[in-house]
Amino acid sequence: MERSKTKSPAQSQRINIHQIREVYILSFAICVLLMMNPVSIQAQDADVVLDPEWAQDPPELSTLVNFAREESDFRVAVVRYLEDRAAIGRRYPVYYSPVRQERYRDFFTGWQESLEEVDFDALNHEGQIDYILLKNRVTYDLEMLNLDGERWIQISDLVPFSEDLRLLQETRYNRERVVPRESAQTMDDAAILLEELTYELKNSEASDYPDVSPAIASRAANYVAHLRETVSDWNDFYEGYDPMYNFWNRVPYERLQTALQDYENALIENLVGITPGDPGPIIGDPVMAEGLEADLALHMIPYTAEELIAIGEREFEWIVDRFEEVSNDMGFGDDWKAALEHVKGLAPPPGEKPWAIFDIADYSEEYVHNMDNITIPPLAEEVWRLDMQTPERQLINPFFSGGEVTRVSYPTDDMTHQNKLMSMRGNTPPFNFATVHHELIPGHHLQGFMSDRFNVHRGDLNRTPFWGEGWALYWELILWDDGFPRDNPDKIGMLFWRLHRAARIVFSLNFQLGNWSAQEAVDFLVDEVGHERANAEAEVRRSARAMPLYQIAYMIGGMQFRALREEVVDSGDMTLTEFHDAVLQGGRMPIEMVRARLTKHELNADYESQWRWEGDSLAD
Repeated sequence: MERSKTKSPAQSQRINIHQIREVYILSFAICVLLMMNPVSIQAQDADVVLDPEWAQDPPELSTLVNFAREESDFRVAVVRYLEDRAAIGRRYPVYYSPVRQERYRDFFTGWQESLEEVDFDALNHEGQIDYILLKNRVTYDLEMLNLDGERWIQISDLVPFSEDLRLLQETRYNRERVVPRESAQTMDDAAILLEELTYELKNSEASDYPDVSPAIASRAANYVAHLRETVSDWNDFYEGYDPMYNFWNRVPYERLQTALQDYENALIENLVGITPGDPGPIIGDPVMAEGLEADLALHMIPYTAEELIAIGEREFEWIVDRFEEVSNDMGFGDDWKAALEHVKGLAPPPGEKPWAIFDIADYSEEYVHNMDNITIPPLAEEVWRLDMQTPERQLINPFFSGGEVTRVSYPTDDMTHQNKLMSMRGNTPPFNFATVHHELIPGHHLQGFMSDRFNVHRGDLNRTPFWGEGWALYWELILWDDGFPRDNPDKIGMLFWRLHRAARIVFSLNFQLGNWSAQEAVDFLVDEVGHERANAEAEVRRSARAMPLYQIAYMIGGMQFRALREEVVDSGDMTLTEFHDAVLQGGRMPIEMVRARLTKHELNADYESQWRWEGDSLAD
């Protein structure tokens, strides 16, 4: 028989008194801690995800108020930096100007010194994240300023007239009076020099300029166009308001504008190699290994370019294996490119493309709703719209672009016959199947909807594509695992884009490192991925103009999000809905900082990227 657990009244009284005493002491201690260090308590207890009632239309406002109370206490510093940097750029607008360079250098180094004075430990956790992001941004901005200095040296001999022209605008911005007769002489002298340079260029061969690559010539042509716009803005300030200015400057100004345009055209045609009506060669400006290191540090990717190429090649091989599995199911054996050719022939007739997109969007949104693992505001589903890409835009983006207004590529009546066929073959519904949810919901449109409403300053500070493109690609990964495709052609479409994203890692990094030419990158996409040549050229042309790491960010960012989900969801620390909502509500930032935010990772003022989510030993 068990002993009775009933306590006597005296025992109960002693216990109650003892408990009351303990509660009193504990309450007093908590009050003291809150008075002494309220920030640290808030940082430990801060919530990283909103109650889903925020998504209602109208929202439950208390949820937004509670979220605001936990926001970064360093946000105002971030906004101040961004606004001041933009203001300086507007005040000193002439690119490569030594005045602009010096002012920016003083600004960046001054902010670096100010950041060193911040009591990092006194910031809340959201503030510590912003501190690290801002510190990395200032460092990067200073490195890019140095790169501008190097690039100026490469083009300066091609623009010997630029010094006098930039001074016209800078004198005006210094609030000094123009001397009309002197400014007329300045413009006339510059026009004479430009006419001589244009004549010389048109009567020379590109080989006569051995130190001028097409990339350098293209940069010089862009700078001439910038000077033409600068002088136009300067002239607009005086023309019609100052009669003496008009008397002296009208003719020299017109002569100068013509001379600048002629010289710009000569650079493009004779040194870049682009003639009117021809898109010309693909011109890129590789940043090489040193430039890639700066971008990898900004986006907090602790891998070398060679290691990232190894990741891309490994993913490429895995996808080809899946291609062969589906190809066998379709009756094409291991010849997955034959299966791909079959899918390229499934294009709808001209004029029917929007309705195919709407059908896929309806299926995708219903599927994601049924997964029940992310909060989707009804307004986000209501407001998105569809538009068609212009033929000119399709030269750069031959597929899809997303957001509240999502744009689709398909042939127009003024395209050549071959370009019509290639556009249709590259944009069949199975190929669109993987891109509709990527561009709309839960991809870029939902991202934009959220980042316009939560932690907006982080997007302005660091528009990292690893968060932007990585999130949309992450959904491609998990939807594939969940059995999202409706049939084998849909599987081929999803695998095609996944292979394309792995290929982007390989070709874009080899291009930026100077290992591959643009033509080698095009051939790789045609031969190894199965692109139509026109689409491959448009893809590489787009890559050459994008930020150096943009194209690798799709697959690498998606893999980062997948690894983070495994860490915080599979461990039971968060539900999948909490994880997805917290990612979008935290704002755009390097995914390592998303991880720090969700795990409350302990940070310090000198924090450096250290999360190697794919492990080590990736490249020799």
